[in-house]
Amino acid sequence: MKSIFHSLFLVILTLLIWQPIFSLGNQLESRIPLRDVQVGGEIGHRMDITIHNNLLVLDAGKDFLQPFQERNRSDGYIGLGKLIDSLVRFSANTNNDRLMALKNHIVQETIRMQEEDGYIGMFVPAKRMWSLWDIHEMTYIANGLVSDYHFFQNQDSLHAAKRLMDYIIRRWTEQPDGLDGIDITIFMAVTGLEETLLTLHNETGDERYLDFCVNFRRLPQWDYPIDLGRWGPIGGHAYAYFHRCLAQLRLHQLQPDENLLNQTRRVLKFLTEQDGLLINGVCSQHECWHDNQDGTEGLGETCATAYMIRLLDELIRMERDSFYGDLMERAIFNGLFAAQSPDGRKLRYYVPFEGERVYFDGDTYCCPCNYRRIVAELPGMVYYRMDDGIAINLFTSSQAVIKLSDGTEVRIQQETDYPNGGLVHLHVDPETPKQFPIFIRIPRWCEKATVTLNSPNLSMETSAGQFFRLERAWKLGDRITINFNMPIRLIKGRKSQAGRVAVMHGPQLYCLNPQRNGDLEGVDLRQIGIDPQTLEGPLPDAGIRPGGTAVKVKGWKRMGFSRGDGNHDLELLLTEFPDPEGRAAYFRIHRLGQVGVEDELVNPGDR
Repeated sequence: MKSIFHSLFLVILTLLIWQPIFSLGNQLESRIPLRDVQVGGEIGHRMDITIHNNLLVLDAGKDFLQPFQERNRSDGYIGLGKLIDSLVRFSANTNNDRLMALKNHIVQETIRMQEEDGYIGMFVPAKRMWSLWDIHEMTYIANGLVSDYHFFQNQDSLHAAKRLMDYIIRRWTEQPDGLDGIDITIFMAVTGLEETLLTLHNETGDERYLDFCVNFRRLPQWDYPIDLGRWGPIGGHAYAYFHRCLAQLRLHQLQPDENLLNQTRRVLKFLTEQDGLLINGVCSQHECWHDNQDGTEGLGETCATAYMIRLLDELIRMERDSFYGDLMERAIFNGLFAAQSPDGRKLRYYVPFEGERVYFDGDTYCCPCNYRRIVAELPGMVYYRMDDGIAINLFTSSQAVIKLSDGTEVRIQQETDYPNGGLVHLHVDPETPKQFPIFIRIPRWCEKATVTLNSPNLSMETSAGQFFRLERAWKLGDRITINFNMPIRLIKGRKSQAGRVAVMHGPQLYCLNPQRNGDLEGVDLRQIGIDPQTLEGPLPDAGIRPGGTAVKVKGWKRMGFSRGDGNHDLELLLTEFPDPEGRAAYFRIHRLGQVGVEDELVNPGDR
């Protein structure tokens, strides 16, 4: 009898404290400051190699500052402001002395180069403002300087940023048709402008920046279709499109207007319901929208990936929908990290999943600089504050100190080897006992997850695709264990990938590197078939990253000549998608309908 009452008590208690929640339309109260989050795991590893093997070894004086000191150019783009922004954010998160010194030097030199009228740029006077990409460059310089003010309270940086944006506003107001002669859409030519205007308004409260954004640039009225392909004025430029969607969402926080959500809804529908999203979590081909699922040349521009992740970050804080975190982690662990060499030194403009991947030649320009920026932002996407509680969005070894609304500090620590495995230990240590909710994202790829509090007697299974809510009076020493069911799954290809499958484990996509697989000379990689009954893994493999994984599978060189009778002529090692020599991510398969599954990120409303 005692056992029955004990079991009933546990059931009732479980129903009281375990509550799945769905999108409620409320904004997450705030993000966690970068200074308060320390990240390890693969995210921390990527941050570390970006700092030490990229930022601290590039020639900032020659490549970034010298063009602005000489001011003798008529065209071109450097990305100085993006470099400043990444240095600021990495410095705020790591307190690295060398990084801080580099940041201070570049900021001081940039401010010193400002001219009397406020201009900071590298163009000769006759080419300023109306030549590509001068406004784009100036805008991000102002944005980087505002970041320096935000994180380090540098008043000189704020003053310089205001003078620079005042220069743009003054000249464009005096000559409103100044950009009429360019052959691309204006919103692409000035990418970054609205984001910077809104940021500057938020930091200063100066209505002039908001007014220019709303009434001159007419951000609320921006309504542009999804143009497929690179043609005409390049209206389907994904990076620029994402940027303006992000700016509209941020304006919506200041001036609520449902119309400001329309463009973002349009792009999300295109990505998840109209084949715009690719298996490696990215989108775009030759910088523009495409929907045929082709995985070759010019695929997944890094700038577009960075801004898609930023847009998802904004959405998850606005709507509390875990689906955005699912999209985010696929993009981060695959498309984003594949844009960097394993040692961190080289970066890519594009990341195709079929054919050769090429590193970008140089450290300047948009994609290398946007890569550094978004990696510096990732610690702020691991945890959020929600409903006066804490949401866990990304799973990686990490620790954070999070202040609740009443000032109570809660130390959160994650122990996990995710994405290798699905076991996550959460340590919850409030400075004093405190009741609040914790929300845990349960990814859609996870058929079921088991969440356990303190004792194995108090556990419950939860289904995929939600934030799982656990509320109680937390005290020092409380522990949560999450065990995500993480089988290897074979994702059905669509359109140009129809009849083939991609191999995934959790958020991680695997690919074929011919250099690590013998006997592939002369083999058409698109004809290779795999036998799902022979899948092994994930297995330890440190070829791409410390603690990495791989999958083994047997198959055939030409699926069309195989009956699937076990007479294999291939034994393949599939490596993680960031493998720089990856050349294929889809494979033919027998009995597709029996073993292949639909991509959980496609048509989410149907699942």
